[in-house]
Amino acid sequence: MSLHRTSVELLAPAGNWDSLEAAVKAGADAVYLGGKHFNMRLHRQDMNFDDEALANAITFAHGHGVRVYVTINNLIYENELADLERFLRYLDVIKPDAILVQDFALIQLVRSLGLHLPMHASVMMNIHNEPAIELLKSYGVSRIVASRELSLVELALLKERTGMELEYFVHGDMCISESGQCIHSGVLFNKSSNRGLCLKPCRWPYRLIDDETGEPLEKEERGAYKLALNDMCMYRHIPELIQAGVFSFKIEGRMRPPEFVFHIVSLYRKAIDAYLSDPSGYTINESDWQKLFDGRVRDYSTCSALGKVTAKDVGWDGKREPRFFSHAVPEADVPEVNEIASCTSTRDMRKDFRLAVRVADEECAIAAVDHGANAVYIGGDVYRPRRPWTLQIMQRVVEYAHKHNALAVVETPRTAMRRECGELEAFLAGLDAIQPDGLCIGNPGTLKLAKEHTDLPIQADVSMNLCNRKALEFLKAQGVNLAAISLELPQEALRELLQSAVMPLEIIVHGAYTAMVCDHNIPAFSLSPDAFADAHFSDRHYALLDEAGEKHPIRIDQYGRNHILFAKDICLYPYLRNLNGVSSYRIEANDYTPEWTGALTAFYRSALDAIANGEEDLPPFSRIQSGGPRPLGVGVFRFSKAV
Repeated sequence: MSLHRTSVELLAPAGNWDSLEAAVKAGADAVYLGGKHFNMRLHRQDMNFDDEALANAITFAHGHGVRVYVTINNLIYENELADLERFLRYLDVIKPDAILVQDFALIQLVRSLGLHLPMHASVMMNIHNEPAIELLKSYGVSRIVASRELSLVELALLKERTGMELEYFVHGDMCISESGQCIHSGVLFNKSSNRGLCLKPCRWPYRLIDDETGEPLEKEERGAYKLALNDMCMYRHIPELIQAGVFSFKIEGRMRPPEFVFHIVSLYRKAIDAYLSDPSGYTINESDWQKLFDGRVRDYSTCSALGKVTAKDVGWDGKREPRFFSHAVPEADVPEVNEIASCTSTRDMRKDFRLAVRVADEECAIAAVDHGANAVYIGGDVYRPRRPWTLQIMQRVVEYAHKHNALAVVETPRTAMRRECGELEAFLAGLDAIQPDGLCIGNPGTLKLAKEHTDLPIQADVSMNLCNRKALEFLKAQGVNLAAISLELPQEALRELLQSAVMPLEIIVHGAYTAMVCDHNIPAFSLSPDAFADAHFSDRHYALLDEAGEKHPIRIDQYGRNHILFAKDICLYPYLRNLNGVSSYRIEANDYTPEWTGALTAFYRSALDAIANGEEDLPPFSRIQSGGPRPLGVGVFRFSKAV
């Protein structure tokens, strides 16, 4: 591997002009910064750059030989598309070196408007597999900010197989959830982590309890801050980063003061240059390391770079947290049906409702079909102690559904790392014999695999974070024919999307839903090694109890990922008449018994049939108000408008 000064890019944050100057002075090769809208750091109005300042920043940085990347890496709501188009046209004039994107709408707009803006896929796109990289490459994306869950070994393989330029967070604040897969702040506070407004529920104190009995399961010696990941620091592993093929070393910190930026950037600059100038003779400058360590905010970790995150990577006592953005509050209850003002008269509503049910196992699938489901979703992430679906069981469910004039759609895992991708290729080939009615995909890589290995109709799952028609246009061009809407959309934003949609849309109206997805074994972090030596450790149902008394179940899937659920199952029953434009109403029953799955399916079937028949009275809400495993809530529907 040939090493020279341009082999590595040191990428620094610039939250304002002073930080920009500090980064350039400290030796950054590139800076990333944002405008006053459309980026992931919007907590403070005194940060970020207005249009004129952006142009000046690019001129200043280019004058010092420094590249500028503009962050447009948040999800876009429908009513923001016109302003986004204007902003993109402006950027096309002032010529940053690239833009960072999360929303598919950006990729669609850059292409359709004929703009000359290089694109980098933000870490918020959660790019973690080769097919996703190849898909984005075909649309002109020239770099990915790799998923935080990827190790250096996995990064090296991706680089070798795709040739894509890799950017990786090497220093700073880390999320314990997979990027783009945490909706806790958005649903609870209308402050979305996917829109730069996260209030960090992962930094709250929690107690680990048994989900069924409420029994506390740990002694509190370690501490209550179970999700508070320590800060990333790869200073001692610069050679490994470079040899893994990482090109851009990204330092987190656009909310940090210029003194902090200068300090961190200058130390990394010195170390990188020392390695590049004499790789075989390189040693860590222990004096500089001590300066870096002494100036830390949280304690340091290498997170997933060198292996799986463990208990040592968590800031258990919370003492080094620089700021708590929020405190736990109760999730919103379901209002009385008669308290909801209907926005649509019954006669104006479409009549071709589809009721879909995502089921946990074969018995639940049969119950859903028997009680009126038009479609059942099978497979995908399975919560233990249930076991993964076999092709044989899937075939039986497909045959049963078809016998009763229902559809059977196969789900794929939300996350598809190297192992899952390898399994998916064989799995998709095996579906030819089963002939399900469609495939529901959870990430861009699975979309590409589905197109290559099947001819099945494809629909996009809720994990694709769909919020606007331009993102839908992108997926439609890829062959997607139905899309589930983001669970973070407040009512007004949802209505705007329904009015402008370019393909049929699905909404989750009832069921257990995920606040965050973690690639770490959170119960194992808290308990002694003896506790999880038991082969059935992951089959037990755990929960996190917050300070508001809300109990968040933890479900462990067949890949060992932890799905932290909301304390209340979503229930949008009072709003059914307000969802005009929805094509498919979905029940998330993958954490339910067959009996409850059947009861819910029958209830929503009768309600949707009543609306279709023009009836004024719907079935009484009391029929489903109790009986499920958790209380019911309305999620982000407690808010009418978007922030």
